Amino acid sequence: MREALLDACFGETRHGRTCQRLRDGRAPAAGLALSAMRDGKLVGTVRLWHVSAGGRPALVLGPLAVDPACRELGIGAALMRQALAAARARGHDAVVLLGDAPYYARFGFSTEKTAELSLPGPFERDRLLAIEFTDGALDGAAGMIVPTGPALPKRRSVRAPEAHAA
Repeated sequence: MREALLDACFGETRHGRTCQRLRDGRAPAAGLALSAMRDGKLVGTVRLWHVSAGGRPALVLGPLAVDPACRELGIGAALMRQALAAARARGHDAVVLLGDAPYYARFGFSTEKTAELSLPGPFERDRLLAIEFTDGALDGAAGMIVPTGPALPKRRSVRAPEAHAA
């Protein structure tokens, strides 16, 4: 269900996006994969992932997705508030994301601590944003943002039994 919603919101080319490189093969941070349901249907999702932001432990948020038919209901904002509250409650110090600065500013995100950080692929500098829950958590953060979360178990390929000629 989540993958179908993400495809509907971002298209099937979403797997090639820069921030996807921070999520590929990794599990979301414990307790930080949130969903919004409406009438039994998944209408929103957001997840956070462990990263090192230039040597500083942090989370990367994304993607935040809301079903296009539900975009004016405040679901995205509610998911953001809940995700940030849960991350703070779990003792995380900072969150980074790549997104629309005017939208995310209302949650406290800015470019103030991201000027010296990079992503593993092309990105627009003014869209790399961060929020600190602990003052100074990203002070001096410089360099590449890299994934640090637990790897997902490798999927074992199951081969169908071979047919034997009679």
